[in-house]
Amino acid sequence: MTIAFIIVLVIAAVLGIAYYYQVKASRRQADEQQQLLTDYQRRVDEQQKLLDDYRALEKNFDNVGEGYEQALLAFDKMEEDQQKMRSANEALEKHYASLQDTHNRLTEDMQKRSATVKQVADALIEAARGGGDRRLTKLAGQLSDMDDLQADLPPLERNDNIMLTQLVNEAVAATGINEAKYVQFVSNTAPDAAATMISTNLQKAVRALSHLLDNAQKFTTEGVVTLLVNVDMEKMQASFAVEDTGTGIAADDAERIFEPYVKLNQYFDGQGIGLTVARNLARRLGGDVVLDADFQGSGSRFVLTLPI
Repeated sequence: MTIAFIIVLVIAAVLGIAYYYQVKASRRQADEQQQLLTDYQRRVDEQQKLLDDYRALEKNFDNVGEGYEQALLAFDKMEEDQQKMRSANEALEKHYASLQDTHNRLTEDMQKRSATVKQVADALIEAARGGGDRRLTKLAGQLSDMDDLQADLPPLERNDNIMLTQLVNEAVAATGINEAKYVQFVSNTAPDAAATMISTNLQKAVRALSHLLDNAQKFTTEGVVTLLVNVDMEKMQASFAVEDTGTGIAADDAERIFEPYVKLNQYFDGQGIGLTVARNLARRLGGDVVLDADFQGSGSRFVLTLPI
C-alpha cells in the first residue's frame, strides 16, 4: 500500500509539475499573442497614419498643382501685359520724338519770327523817332512787347550811357501823358538824379517806364499822375515811382497783375501785358518792377528800379 501511495504521489507530483509548466507556457503564449496583437494594432495605426498623411499630401499636391496652373496663367497674363506695355511705350516714344521734332521746328520758327519782328520793331521805332510820329512809336512798341513777354529771356546788354533825364523825357514823349487833357501829369526828378548817368539799354528802359506811365494814365480817369525819379548811390540804383489817383489795386492782386493777360477791369482797353512786359524788361536790365503795398494814396504806386 505504501508503495502504491508513493507511486500515486509521484504521479500526482509529475502531473502537477506538468500542469504548472503547461499553464506557464499557455500564459507566455497568451502574452506573446497579446504583444503580437498590440504590435499589429500599432502597425495598423501607423499604416492608417501613413495613409492619412499620404491623402493629405495628395490633396496638398492637388492644391499645389492648381496653384501652379494659376501661377502659370498669371505669369502668361503678366507677360502679355508687359508686351502691351512695351508696345505702348514704343508708340509713346515715337510720338514723343515726333512731338519733340515738331517742337524744335516751331521753336526755331518762332525764334526766326521773333528776330524778324524785333528787326521790324526796331526799324519802326527809329523811323518814329526821326519823324516824331507817336502813333507809329506805340505800334512798334506793341510789336516789341510780344517778343519781351517771355519771362525766361537772357539779360539785355546795357551799352547805352545816358542821363536819367533823357530816359524820362523819351518815356514821357512816347506816352504823351504830358499832353493828356483829363489827367494832370507831374514829373519830379531829384537834383542828384538829374545829374546822374545810367548804363542801360535805352530802348528797353524807355519801354518799361512807358508801360508804367500808360498804366497810370489808363486807370486814372481824373486826378494826377506823378513821376518821381531818385537815385540811391549806396545801392547804385535809380528808381522811377509812378503814382496815380486811379482805382487802386487790392493787396490780393499785387502779384497777379504781373501775370500775362490779366486784366482787373475789363472795361479798359489793352491786352493785360503791359505790367508783365515792364517787369520782364526791368529784370533783364538788372532791376525790377513792384507794386508799393505801403502806398497811402487813393490809387496805386509802381516802382521801377534800374542799376546805374
